[in-house]
Amino acid sequence: MSALTDLTIAEARTALRSKKMSARELTTAHVEAVAGARALNAFITETPDRALAMAAESDKRLASGQGRALDGIPLAIKDLFCTRDVQTTAGSRILSGFKPPYESTVSQNLWNAGAVMLGKVNLDEFAMGSSNMTSAFGGVKNPWKRRGDARDLVPGGSSGGSAAAVAARVAMGATATDTGGSIRQPAAFCGVVGIKPTYGRCSRWGIVAFASSLDQAGPITRDVRDAAIMLGAMASHDPKDSTSVPREVPDYEAALGRSIKGLRFGIPKEYRLDGMSPEIEKLWQQGIAWLKEAGAEPVEISLPHTRYALPTYYIVAPAEASSNLARYDGVRFGLRVPGNSIEELYENTRGQGFGAEVRRRILIGTYVLSAGYYDAYYLKAQQVRALIARDFTEAYRRCDVILTPTAPSAAFAMGDKMDDPVAMYLNDVFTVTVNLAGLPGISVPAGLSSDGLPLGLQLIGRAFDEETLFTVSHVLERAAGFTARPGV
Repeated sequence: MSALTDLTIAEARTALRSKKMSARELTTAHVEAVAGARALNAFITETPDRALAMAAESDKRLASGQGRALDGIPLAIKDLFCTRDVQTTAGSRILSGFKPPYESTVSQNLWNAGAVMLGKVNLDEFAMGSSNMTSAFGGVKNPWKRRGDARDLVPGGSSGGSAAAVAARVAMGATATDTGGSIRQPAAFCGVVGIKPTYGRCSRWGIVAFASSLDQAGPITRDVRDAAIMLGAMASHDPKDSTSVPREVPDYEAALGRSIKGLRFGIPKEYRLDGMSPEIEKLWQQGIAWLKEAGAEPVEISLPHTRYALPTYYIVAPAEASSNLARYDGVRFGLRVPGNSIEELYENTRGQGFGAEVRRRILIGTYVLSAGYYDAYYLKAQQVRALIARDFTEAYRRCDVILTPTAPSAAFAMGDKMDDPVAMYLNDVFTVTVNLAGLPGISVPAGLSSDGLPLGLQLIGRAFDEETLFTVSHVLERAAGFTARPGV
């Protein structure tokens, strides 16, 4: 058997059930790996004692033949998911020291399935960013390096800690959230798999809110099978979340291995951007060829309102953020910076508690919701959002799934683009439409750039048709044969 930290979730599940190893052995190996990879700054809070205690419970169930779906599997939890009695910061100083008295529905589902918590992983502050450089706890380092270049690279954002931990083999999988690409873009940058399920598939209850009509939880894993296994455990209907959809969760793993012969996949002409990297275009063409070889048929489609997606997103998301973040006032929980009046306490707490990017988005959001500009900006953005969703509805009359690049480039160096918010926002150009339309999307590592960095391809599916996404992405994964690892 390979090193315990090299196992996939599926491989570890088999080894645990056949008693080739114990959950404690597997967890101990990952606890040690977390400690040995602290230079990446992927974790904000480590929970080794809790992990070993959870592993012990898993071993009892496995020994009695009552093992659960994820018994003994060590996972990392994005520090946006509330975890009972374990610090939850959202990557922000304003929540430093906050220990929720409750558990998020998604993380509780994972514990009910027997998973083991290694700790809470780093993220862009309140999930606002595409680099993982806006965290109050410092940026996360991508475990990958450019060939012949020692500079540290970003892991992508906001779920950069999740992606870096999985890519570095310190966690078997990780929870993540996606508001405009925050699962798929870091997955592409780190050479791992990330799926953003349909809006409403996973409960948002207990997840610190950024933009409530866009946020959705999903897993980041080493391969497509592991993503199917983990999403099956995370997803559920939740009466505590009014946006959670009461639909049965399919057996996603059963969708793997099916033929895609006769399936039609769309190629949106609007995703061929001026100045797009030739490497990204070449990979896209390779992906088309792989799916054709497997018997699928490419169809050119049009998503005409794609050009308006980024400005629409950067009106809707900050508007919702400005409302959601109004609750952080220094009165009830988290950081409190005293003042001579209640207004001064608010100002001091929010001014010192929020980082620059969060303050920027709150200001934008408050502006577009203000009385004089609501109709011109926010209302117009919602109208365009409806048109973007309609584009996808029309496109799916001609195809079953859509193939695009995940990101317009490979990972960039830490510090690059930080003084240019617009350039940073452009990292989401291929992903934000999926959130605006509430659709599922998955990123699969499919190749390496000329300087040895991973590149991803994205598949977009119909609402609540994650099964087709898993079927097609599994075919794509096998065709790509991506086995590269950071530092190897």
